[in-house]
Amino acid sequence: MSAAVPHRASPDLEHLRSVFALQRDAFGRAQYPDAAARDRWLAALGRLLHENIDAIAAAIARDFGHRSHHETELLEIFPCLEAVAHARHNLRSWMKPGRRRVSLWFQPGRAEVLAQPLGVVGIVVPWNYPIYLAVGPLVGALAAGNRAMVKMSELTPATGALFAALVAKHFRADEVCVINGDVALARAFAELPFDHLLFTGSTAVGRAVMRAAADNLTPVTLELGGKSPAILGPDYPAATAAERILVGKCLNAGQTCIAPDYALVPEARVREFADAAARVVNECYPDPMRSPDYTAIVNDRHFARLAGYLDEARARGAQVRSLAPEAVPDPATRRFPPTLVTYAPDDCRLMREEIFGPILPVVAYRDLEDAIAYVNARPRPLALYYFDRDEGRIARVLADTVAGGVTINDTILHIAQERLPFGGVGPSGMGEYHGRDGFDAFSKRKAVFRQARLNAIGLFNPPYGKRFERLMRLLLR
Repeated sequence: MSAAVPHRASPDLEHLRSVFALQRDAFGRAQYPDAAARDRWLAALGRLLHENIDAIAAAIARDFGHRSHHETELLEIFPCLEAVAHARHNLRSWMKPGRRRVSLWFQPGRAEVLAQPLGVVGIVVPWNYPIYLAVGPLVGALAAGNRAMVKMSELTPATGALFAALVAKHFRADEVCVINGDVALARAFAELPFDHLLFTGSTAVGRAVMRAAADNLTPVTLELGGKSPAILGPDYPAATAAERILVGKCLNAGQTCIAPDYALVPEARVREFADAAARVVNECYPDPMRSPDYTAIVNDRHFARLAGYLDEARARGAQVRSLAPEAVPDPATRRFPPTLVTYAPDDCRLMREEIFGPILPVVAYRDLEDAIAYVNARPRPLALYYFDRDEGRIARVLADTVAGGVTINDTILHIAQERLPFGGVGPSGMGEYHGRDGFDAFSKRKAVFRQARLNAIGLFNPPYGKRFERLMRLLLR
């Protein structure tokens, strides 16, 4: 009987493990990079972006079939550069130990919180914003003093290859390394014993990532998605709300985790809202099937998924209205016109699953309590949008709903605020990052107590006696 041939890992898996070992070893030799080192990393990341805007936009356009150069500049390059600049400006203040008050009984000791780098951070990037959702977490990881491995999506191979080459040009492999590969490699990536793992993507895959990380007790930040509602208040101008909802919906052709997924509209104003939505699309994308400003659906599978949503809803009695006159979905170009759907049954896929495309269901409601109850009967969303000028009603919606983030009287914009945390809740995610919150997410906030040279703690040492009992009566009074 011949001897068994030992299993040999694929070259990709060997590379993955060797890079992890390289970064772990590098961190072990420099566990607390100073502010100057971290600033150099962030500056290199900024140069990488500044010097390659055109190449990045072209690569993303190739992956999507078409995406506007201007949209990539606005939605990916600009927020990345803002994140880098914000981190560099605040880095030294974030790194300072935070002083904490000490209880009377432990004075004159001193307490502080020290932000300690975790080690090697893993970042799993989705396909819809491949640069922004790689660089955003990377800024926090580097500011916090970590090494980082970034797994790009297999659905954006041109962007992944370009980003890997650019990162290799600006960073050593033991600082930052970009990994490209298939689903099997992504699974192996999630199984590495990272010191922190951040995943952005679907809720279903997020569950698998969390299970893989659990074997190593790796802490995770999950940025997922879900059905983010936009609620039109009772007397807010429908034309203004429609403009802001449809613009937010049509960015990247709806392939945005915080895009308005559906709109809750007072039942007497549904027609007014629908007509206003059609006018907005006509102004922004007069011919979305040819417009250079309108993005294609990323691949055939997602195009077919969206078409299937409409087919099922239509067959179940929903009214489907293309917001671009005479435009219909084109599988050859994967252009999918903005579409409004009314009277869709609650149990059809369009109303149960995250849409991730330019289809906007409109749900009529009778009063605000009805709209709030509709939102609360469903999984907690990543984002919520409310349009109103009545501060009392705004306060009620904020207090009575739970969502990862909220924009009032607009959409999307809360994600662009570097001083606000970004993250989901429940099925839409866990943990948050951006700005200081990102720095903290990738740090161990180490508690430090400094005992004073002269102190009274020895009075509590055994053997316990009358003095100890008198002191305890004082403490327990």
